[in-house]
Amino acid sequence: MSDNIRKFAFDEIGHDDLTQERILIRQYNQLGYDQSEEKAALLKQIFAQADEVTINGPLKIVRGQLISIGRKAFINVNVEIAAAAPISIGHHTLISPNVQIQTATHPVDPTERQQWAFWAKPITIGANVWIGANAIICPGVTIGDHSVIGAGSVVSRDIPACSLAVGNPAQVVRQLTPPDEATLYAKNP
Repeated sequence: MSDNIRKFAFDEIGHDDLTQERILIRQYNQLGYDQSEEKAALLKQIFAQADEVTINGPLKIVRGQLISIGRKAFINVNVEIAAAAPISIGHHTLISPNVQIQTATHPVDPTERQQWAFWAKPITIGANVWIGANAIICPGVTIGDHSVIGAGSVVSRDIPACSLAVGNPAQVVRQLTPPDEATLYAKNP
């Protein structure tokens, strides 16, 4: 198999790690909005990287140590992120409510499915991306910097930088004007 696709058996997942992660997630979800320092400390334990990140709970993730979130990213309520392969979310990215980001896929062969086999492909979401509510990001895709994914879209193929993509499957409907990188983050570094 290629480096980007890995076949797993269910017993490879590491149940002790998942149990510890669930404990940390429960602690995070029980914190109030005014407990930002405690939330930040827990996010650093849950994710591979998550500095200066805002996540409106409830936090719903699997395998946070495979997920890197860039500075000033904002993740809204009920977002579900399941990482059986690495997920990278760029800085200043906005993820709207009820978005699903999934790296795993199961075989269509019923015999293989009964063996709890699945494949995982990494996902890369660029910087300054906006993902609309209820979108689904499928295994193996890359969304380029400064792109917008319309609400309810299903992203099953790569989306280039500075693109507006909508639909099921998501298709680029317009190229967006690239921002001036020199001044883009001047007021919100």
